Amino acid sequence: MNINRLPNRWLVVAGAILIQLALGALYAWSVFTKLLTDPDGIYQFSATQTAWIFSAGLATFALVMVLAGRWQARTGPRLMTVLGGLLLGLGFLLGGFFGSTFWAQFLFIGIVAGAGIGLGYVVPIAVGVKWFPDKKGMITGLAVAGFGFGATIWVKLAGSWFGGLLNHADVFGLPPVQSVFVIYGIVFAALVLLGSIVMVNPPEDYQPAGWHPEEAQAAAQLGGEGFSPSRMLKTPQFYSIWLVFLSSAIAGLMVIYCIQLFGIDALEFRGVDNAIVITGTAMAWYAIFNGLGRILWGMISDRIGRKTAIIAMSTFQGLIMLATYHGFINFGLATGLIIAASIIGFNYGGIFALFPAITADYFGNKEVGRNYGWVFTSYGVAGILGPLLAGVFKDAAAGGASPIGWMTPFLIAGVACLVGALIMMFTRAPSRPAVEIVVEKESQAASGMAPLKISRRFHSRRV
Repeated sequence: MNINRLPNRWLVVAGAILIQLALGALYAWSVFTKLLTDPDGIYQFSATQTAWIFSAGLATFALVMVLAGRWQARTGPRLMTVLGGLLLGLGFLLGGFFGSTFWAQFLFIGIVAGAGIGLGYVVPIAVGVKWFPDKKGMITGLAVAGFGFGATIWVKLAGSWFGGLLNHADVFGLPPVQSVFVIYGIVFAALVLLGSIVMVNPPEDYQPAGWHPEEAQAAAQLGGEGFSPSRMLKTPQFYSIWLVFLSSAIAGLMVIYCIQLFGIDALEFRGVDNAIVITGTAMAWYAIFNGLGRILWGMISDRIGRKTAIIAMSTFQGLIMLATYHGFINFGLATGLIIAASIIGFNYGGIFALFPAITADYFGNKEVGRNYGWVFTSYGVAGILGPLLAGVFKDAAAGGASPIGWMTPFLIAGVACLVGALIMMFTRAPSRPAVEIVVEKESQAASGMAPLKISRRFHSRRV
């Protein structure tokens, strides 16, 4: 292998960020919910209906990722990325032209666009881990950071930057929400296609210059082959990781969905002016810290270990969720909302660096593309439970615009995170098959000599 002929591996990171900027479109959903749920507007959706659209996107995203992990091993990462970008763009375009009803938006934004995100999301992670086996935590964080940062861009473009697209966009005479869908569909497809150019795997024997993992030979062997998905699914560690991911994702996705609705209720109930502007700012800071959390938690985990980092992140998130309703909101009002959103976003972003990395650590670098798709199905379940947890309690609240209806969802999500931290404390790395070369003597009566016989024995050894 001629190292000089290899592309600069940091180009893969740049391409991954471009792709994830577009895929983060789903996290901007909250910016549309105010217009969609306006009782005097053209849509008049309920909070539960808008939650179902968001949840459909998240669940489809997660389910398709399982298939994408298998397909990209056959088709190659570049083709899978192109297909994802085209499907994402198509979903938003169709949602723009035909999305005047709940079921149309559910189908085009939730199912079609969600499937496009699922096809494209796993590729930068799988490719990045192969190019950066020496920095798995940091690189998975960087590879998915664009997902969080992208939400900031799409929220602010729609809500306030340059006057806000939702305030003046008029594409083919469509209403503002649908006009923005059309614009975003074109932009998203273009970004993913551009990033796909550098989505290529390194050679099979690739090893970064200066990286000599002599101190982790067992981990190196695991990283080379690892667990197949069928074998991983038989380990208790998979289900522990799945449940911890679920608990953290429920909290983050609930806040993504409801931050604007909750913030407006809380601020207007306390007589604060410009609640919409303040909640838009909170959404933007949530997205910014979401991106930062992916990078920093990944880097932290490279130093203190993935398990310790997940325990710390889950505990921190649980405490913040419990404090948001009674603590931050009552203490600081507008400032408190922004601080709470930023911290929750930071911790939530960390799961997208920590869980791909621990999947690679526990089950192997080479199989991370297929294995992480199965781990990520927990995100699909959380995509249903998190937003609906908020939407159902909001619709059932008797207090109208009072924020009291939001107290129970924050309590449930906070406790779930603390339970997740407890589960992770009792989770150990799985046993794996190790090959032992055994030299035996085999007598030969005819010659009187004892030639060597070499055999391979398999046994379990803990990483």
